Amino acid sequence: MRSEGEPGTVHLWSLREDVAIEREDDGGLLLVGPWGDERIGDAHPVLREALYRMELGPVLLSNIESTPGVPMLGAGLYLILLPALRRLSHLIVRTLGLADLRGPLLSVLPLTRPAVFVLPRLGETEPVRLHRGVTLLLEAKGFRLERGGAQHRVLLHRPEPMWVVAMLAAAVTPEAVARALPLPRTVTREILEYLAAAGMLVRGSGSGN
Repeated sequence: MRSEGEPGTVHLWSLREDVAIEREDDGGLLLVGPWGDERIGDAHPVLREALYRMELGPVLLSNIESTPGVPMLGAGLYLILLPALRRLSHLIVRTLGLADLRGPLLSVLPLTRPAVFVLPRLGETEPVRLHRGVTLLLEAKGFRLERGGAQHRVLLHRPEPMWVVAMLAAAVTPEAVARALPLPRTVTREILEYLAAAGMLVRGSGSGN
């Protein structure tokens, strides 16, 4: 659990940098990306606003407004947005951050047309470790994790996810990771879940690659 005063996590959504949105004459949207075009006919105003904002950078879905000054709150927002965004998963970068104004923790970038990003639920005592094929590479603004055959790449923006990755050379439980690191338990869990969703982790006690 998160202690009082500790920043919570935020889940942000953006389009890949090589995706552009074009408005068609009939009011539909055309998303032009690296694997062809995706057409959305008669897009709901809240979806249209979400995509326009996601083209500019990471956004918090709960902040999306279908009409300026009129936020759409609650289940209605997600009933409209999530099915549409799930279909566009291969064009969407998912970012995990902390509500501390210090920038994102990590981002997951889709690399293939079939790429689907679904956060799993990890058991507290379920062993996890890095796939043996994962490589850690230095970039100008942080590190990246990638694995041959994986459908996603992970960009590490801050030290906190690096601390978690360093614990994963051998099988370890989320509970043990949380005890070992000076991070709220929810933060370590969600970092692990993002890594698992990106295909970077082996789950369970098996000897998978």
